[in-house]
Amino acid sequence: MFGKKKDIPQIDKDQLELIQNAQKRINQKKRLYIHFVVFLIGAVFLIIANTILGIGKNFKIFELNWFVYAIFFWLFLFVYHLFNVFITHKFMGKAWEEQQLNKLVAKQQVRIEKLKQELPKEITSTQKKEVSNVLKQELTIIVAAAENDAIGKHNKLIWHISDDLKRFKMLTSGHHIIMGRKTFESFPKPLPNRTHVVITRNSNYKVPEGVVLVHNLEDAIKACANDPQPYVIGGGEIYKQAILVANKIELTRVHESFPADTFFPKVDASIWKETNSVFYKKDDKNEFDFTFLTYVRA
Repeated sequence: MFGKKKDIPQIDKDQLELIQNAQKRINQKKRLYIHFVVFLIGAVFLIIANTILGIGKNFKIFELNWFVYAIFFWLFLFVYHLFNVFITHKFMGKAWEEQQLNKLVAKQQVRIEKLKQELPKEITSTQKKEVSNVLKQELTIIVAAAENDAIGKHNKLIWHISDDLKRFKMLTSGHHIIMGRKTFESFPKPLPNRTHVVITRNSNYKVPEGVVLVHNLEDAIKACANDPQPYVIGGGEIYKQAILVANKIELTRVHESFPADTFFPKVDASIWKETNSVFYKKDDKNEFDFTFLTYVRA
């Protein structure tokens, strides 16, 4: 009844990103050219207006005609624009960001090698099991973030999405959950059927029985050695550290932007590969449209 559906050529994400970046650079250079043309025409107009038409001829600042300052100010804006397009983009663009990230990862690798050298040559079977468990771990970040990456305000959630809470419970039940002190304090009581690992610099901080207290992310991960999939659940500073070493991100993207004081780091498509995406419309239990996304380290 219907004709055969033709195959539509697909553009992969890397190609799309290159095209979008190229279009952005073209638009930047177009705007710079327009700025330059407007600057030249405007400068000529100011000179004609002052010298021929006599507009503002008697108005001077420090013995210089006012239009000279106007031209200098306009020139400053043009040079600033020029600097942003050709200098800032070149030295602090995507390549620079990747270089900084690679430096951080390299430092982590040096630390790991140093720890390996410090391990005793002969280890017990229990120690072997612990090392094996750590190597098999899949450290997962779980988070709900708005379109502008907002995740909270005044240590509270900004929205209520019932399905997101259900998903959080389903995924984290039976596992270790790693969090900062403020995130832990946002709970009325520890969540059932989960082992809480709380990170704080305060060595005198008191936690209920069964809650593990550590002072940095590295120790938090070690505390989860027997869990094949511990989850990092916040807050903002812990996410920033964890995204450098995590294997997986379970992200609920809330399709709205919000004012906030806590944000999730940008998910870099060159580092993280999207493996699953399911969109849901808002309803009486979920006040905004949202998408469940899964990313794994590329």
